[in-house]
Amino acid sequence: MTDQQMNQLGKTLWGIADQLRGAMNADDFRDYMLAFLFLRYLSDNYEAAAQRELGEDWPVVAAGGNALQAFYDANPDDIAEFEDLMRRRVHYVIRPESLWSHIAGLARQQSPELLTTLRRGFKYIEEESFGNNFAGLFSEINLDSEKLGKNQAERNKKLTTIVGKIAEGLSGFSTDSDVLGDAYEYLIGQFAAGSGKKAGEFYTPQQVSSVLSGIVALDSQDPALGYKKRLGSVLDMTSGSGSLLLNVRRTVEAHGGHIGKIYGQEKNITTYNLARMNMLLHGVKDTEFEIFHGDTLSNDWDIFKDENPANKPQFDAVVANPPFSLRWEPTEATAQDARFKSYGVAPRSAADFAFLLHGFHYLAPMGTMAIILPHGVLFRGGAEERIRRKLLEDGHIDTIIGLPSNLFYSTGIPVAILVLKKCKKFDDVLVINASEHFGKKKRQNELRPEDITKILDTYRERREEAHYSRRVPLDEIAQNGYNLNITRYVSTDKAEEEIDLGAVHDNLMALEDRIRKATQEHNKFLQELGLDLLPG
Repeated sequence: MTDQQMNQLGKTLWGIADQLRGAMNADDFRDYMLAFLFLRYLSDNYEAAAQRELGEDWPVVAAGGNALQAFYDANPDDIAEFEDLMRRRVHYVIRPESLWSHIAGLARQQSPELLTTLRRGFKYIEEESFGNNFAGLFSEINLDSEKLGKNQAERNKKLTTIVGKIAEGLSGFSTDSDVLGDAYEYLIGQFAAGSGKKAGEFYTPQQVSSVLSGIVALDSQDPALGYKKRLGSVLDMTSGSGSLLLNVRRTVEAHGGHIGKIYGQEKNITTYNLARMNMLLHGVKDTEFEIFHGDTLSNDWDIFKDENPANKPQFDAVVANPPFSLRWEPTEATAQDARFKSYGVAPRSAADFAFLLHGFHYLAPMGTMAIILPHGVLFRGGAEERIRRKLLEDGHIDTIIGLPSNLFYSTGIPVAILVLKKCKKFDDVLVINASEHFGKKKRQNELRPEDITKILDTYRERREEAHYSRRVPLDEIAQNGYNLNITRYVSTDKAEEEIDLGAVHDNLMALEDRIRKATQEHNKFLQELGLDLLPG
């Protein structure tokens, strides 16, 4: 499928969403639509795997028939053994009545059994299909919600329409994992655009994501050496819908590399479920990623709790787009937290440095971290100044990239990308001011492909360019009180052209002389004609 067709599938599904949503809140409708798209993917993948495993035993049925159901009906004594095999092969099981083809058939028939069949199917997938790893996957999909209708009949009718339209929209398109995954991400982006500030909880615009991904995929010590062939692990501790993690994976693989395992953490339960679905939809096996539902600042993920430093997890790449200047509640014990005790505790009014220090604590010695933060972290005083100074003095801040304003759905303010390393080659700080390099859209600004390329090329080559980038010595930063305000070092203002006052004076004198001579010449003609003379 071409990029144009993928885009068309996304637009087709978005058109369906826009048409069917009615009075329902966009965020609520998003959850239903994306869950059905996910069920379609799981079903197609499962049926294809079942057919491969059964080979000649796969039943031949009429068009629109349910071959898996035919196998179950003909081989009741073999079902348990078959499902055990499928759990080993594809790591999950879907019962015949829960397959998308059957669900779509019920919708076409406007069956009153659609709602109860969906309810049983989602419950089975959550509780038995994957095991504990995917418990609660559809916990936010309330099929008994009054938002779908006042009673079961109304809700069933609404679901019949939604499922029928989605099935119709998908029918003309290929449904492999990349295609459905891209459509899923397109829809997440469209719903995010309509959700305004709420979207900041779960969505990083793809262009910004591409910058972070490109940075962490390059060689950590010397980016000029090119892209890494392997990232053992990557962490996003505020992973949202998982799009940033998937972009890192795409970037590494696009340059011939490989990622060992993906790790994400997300506090919002709905978004956490979106992320898990998103991973699977993009063909990431459940053994290749781990997304945890929990609070990053409280550090409640078990893999981080071992107090033995030798067992501390370390990630080759850390990326993050945390909520900007979030209020948090550090306690007296927070100062002794291993993540913060060497640098200090971020103020209650803004947890920006708390997120940064969390990710940095778990960064591998030869890894790269790229985090999006508001500009305030670059110049605010107090506790933040002390943290910033220590990171600079220890040589951990490698690059600062100022981005244009209005790139995010969640805020119109300009933000910065901070690149941190525990062992860095260069003893200066590369400052890139990309604030003037963007394209304008109706509601948002965007980084164009050439803008992304310019940022990444500048970072890779550590290139200096007037009004765009500069390698700033640490002693200059120290002289400025460890203030990292980007325009202090790289201003986009163009210097006004110097004026040579002596030359201007000479030009004016010459002009005065020409005027005087022309007046005298003109007055001769006026005198001959008996007319009044010009003054001068």
